[in-house]
Amino acid sequence: MKLRKLLLLLSFVPTMLMAQINTDRVMSIARNALYFEDYVLSIQYFNQVISAKPYLYEPFFYRGMAKFYLDDYVGAEADCNQAIERNPFVVGAYQIRGLARIRQQKYTDAIQDYTAALRLDPENVVLWHNLSLCHMQQKDYEQAKDDLDNLLRVSPRYATAYLMRGEVLLNEKDTVQALNDFDKAIELEKFEPGGWSARAIVKLKQAKYQEAEADFDQAIRLSVRNAGNYINRALARFHQNNLRGAMSDYDLALDIDPGNFMGHYNRGLLRAQVGDDNRAIEDFDFVLNIDPDDMMATYNRGLLRSQTGDYRGAIMDFSKVLSVYPEFLAGYYQRAEARKKIGDARGAQQDEFAIMRAQIDRLNQIPNTQSQGSPSTNKEEHEDAASTTRKRSDKNVENYNKLVIADDTETNRTYANDSRGRVQNRNVTIRPEGMFVFTFYERASDLKRTMHFYRYIEDLNRSKTFFLDLLITNNEAPLNANQVNVHFALIDQRSADIVANEQDPMIRFKRGLDFYLVQDFSNSIDDFTQCILIDDTFFPAYFMRALVRFKQFEYQTAENQAQQASNPLAGTLRMDKADAMDYTLVRRDLDKVIELVPDFVYGYYNRACLLTQMKEYRSAISDYDKAIEMKPDFAEAYYNRGLTNIFLGNNRLGIADLSKAGELGIASAYSVIKRFTE
Repeated sequence: MKLRKLLLLLSFVPTMLMAQINTDRVMSIARNALYFEDYVLSIQYFNQVISAKPYLYEPFFYRGMAKFYLDDYVGAEADCNQAIERNPFVVGAYQIRGLARIRQQKYTDAIQDYTAALRLDPENVVLWHNLSLCHMQQKDYEQAKDDLDNLLRVSPRYATAYLMRGEVLLNEKDTVQALNDFDKAIELEKFEPGGWSARAIVKLKQAKYQEAEADFDQAIRLSVRNAGNYINRALARFHQNNLRGAMSDYDLALDIDPGNFMGHYNRGLLRAQVGDDNRAIEDFDFVLNIDPDDMMATYNRGLLRSQTGDYRGAIMDFSKVLSVYPEFLAGYYQRAEARKKIGDARGAQQDEFAIMRAQIDRLNQIPNTQSQGSPSTNKEEHEDAASTTRKRSDKNVENYNKLVIADDTETNRTYANDSRGRVQNRNVTIRPEGMFVFTFYERASDLKRTMHFYRYIEDLNRSKTFFLDLLITNNEAPLNANQVNVHFALIDQRSADIVANEQDPMIRFKRGLDFYLVQDFSNSIDDFTQCILIDDTFFPAYFMRALVRFKQFEYQTAENQAQQASNPLAGTLRMDKADAMDYTLVRRDLDKVIELVPDFVYGYYNRACLLTQMKEYRSAISDYDKAIEMKPDFAEAYYNRGLTNIFLGNNRLGIADLSKAGELGIASAYSVIKRFTE
C-alpha cells in the first residue's frame, strides 16, 4: 500500500515540474512581448500565468504596466493593487500605480505611492521627479521645492529638476531665482530645448524681446516640431515690428499643429493688418469652428466681412457680438455702417440712436448696467490699456484687436508636465533605425518613405503563399487581440500540417513566422532551424532566424541590465542559454543570406546594424555603402551611416547622410543635425 502511494505521488512530479517550466516560459514570452511594445499580446500571456499561479505578484505588476501603456489607467491601478498586496516591497509597482493615479488626477493617492516607494529606494530620481510634480499640481509649492531640493541632492546634474523648480519660483513671483535655475538647466543640458524655451518665456514677459527671440531660436533649432515655440517667437518678433517674421512663424506653427487656436487667431490679426482680408477671414472662420462663442473673433470677422463687401455677413457677426455685449459702442457703429451699405436706413438710424443715447448717458454720468467686457473683476485684464496683447482668458471685447497669449497656467506647464515612467527615457535618445524583418503588419506613418520590396517576396505574395501579403519593414506594428487569436490558431493548424508533411520547409517557415509574431522566440528559432535543415538554400529562414536571435539577445541584455541596476551588489548574474547567445550566430546567418542572394539589399543593411552593435564601425559603414549603392533611396541606411560617421568623429560626412535621410522621409534626422551643428 505504501509503495502504491509512493508511486502515485511520484507520478505527479513530472506533471508538476512541467507546469512550473511552462509557467516560467509563458512569463518569459510575456515579458518579451512587453519589451517589444506588443502590449495586447503580453496581457494575454500574463492572463495565463495569473490563471495558473494567482499568488505571484509579477504577472499582475507587468500586466498593470502593459495596461498603463495602453492608457487603461484604471486597470493598471487595479493590477498594481494586486501586485502590492502580494509583495509590498516592489518599488516598480508603486511607481506604475502612482503614474496611473497621476493620469487620473488622483494626486494625493499618487503622493502616497511615491512616498512609500522612496522609503524603499530613497535615491530614485524618477520617484522624486513625480512626487515633485504631484505637489506642483496641488499648488503645494513649498513641499514641491523641498522635493526638488532632495532630488538635486540625489542627482545634482538632473537639469529637469532646475526647470521644475524654476516653474515653482515663477508661481511664487520670484523671477530672478527662476531665471537662475533656467540658466543652470541650460548649462547642464544645452542640447535640450526645455531650458531655452522656459527662459525665453520669462524674457518675453519681461519685454526683453530680442533676448527672448534668441532663446526661442535655440529651442526651435533643438526641437523643430514644437508649434508652441514658433507661436511664442512670433510674439517676440511682433513686438520688434518684424511682421514678416511673425507671420512666417505662425505659418510654421500651423503646419505642425493645424488646429492651434492662438496660431489662427493671431495670424488672422496680422493678415488683417497687412490687408490680406480674405485669408484673415479663413483664420477667423477656423477659430469660430473651434469656439463659436468667441466674440472677439466674431467681431474681427465682422470687420473683415465689411471690408470685403459681405455686409450681410458682417451685420450677422456684429449682431451676435451686441447680443452678448449690448453696451459695446464700436459694434453699433460698425453695424450702422454696414446697414447703410445695404440700404437699411432704419436699422442704421437705430444703431446711431443707441450710440447717441450712450454718449448722453456718459455726459450725465449715468453708469452702464452692463459691462462692455467680461463681468470679471480681474484687474490684470485692464491694467495696461496700451498693451498689444491679451491673455486667452480675457473676455473684454474692447481687446478684440490684440494678439492672444497663453495664460500663465499654460505657459508654465510646457517643460515640467511629463511624469516619468522609465529612467532610461529621461532624455531624448538618438537611436539608429532598426533591422528589417518579414512580417504582415506595419505601423502607419504620416511621412511617405521609400517602398521596400524584393522580387522573390513579391512572387510569393502573387502566388498567395501566405494568408496576407508578406512585408519587408523595420517599422512593425504590434498585434491587436484578433490578430493574436488568428496566429495562435494558425500555429495549431501548421502543427497539424507538419505532422502530415514533415519535409515541407515552407510550412516550417510559416509556423516560425507565427511564433515570431506572438513573441515566442525560442519556438520561432527552432522552426527556422528545421526549415534550413530541410532546405539549406531557403534564404528567408536564415534572414528571419538572424533577426529573431538578435531580438532575443537584445531583450536578454536589457533584462540583465535592469536587474543589475536594481541590485548592483548582486555581482555576476545567472546566465541562461538565451543570455549566452553570441552575436556570431546572427552574423553567420546574415553572411549566409548574402552568399545565397547577393542582390538582397536588406541582408547588407541588417549585417551593418549588427556590426554597429558589435562595435565594428568601419565594417558597418562598408555594408551601409553597399546597401546605398544597391538602393540609392535607402533612407534608413543613410540615417544609420550618418550616425556611425558622427560616432567616429566624421561630422561632415555624417550630417550629409542625415540630410539625405531627412529628405527621404526620416524627420528625426533634422533634430540630430541641429544637435551636431552648434
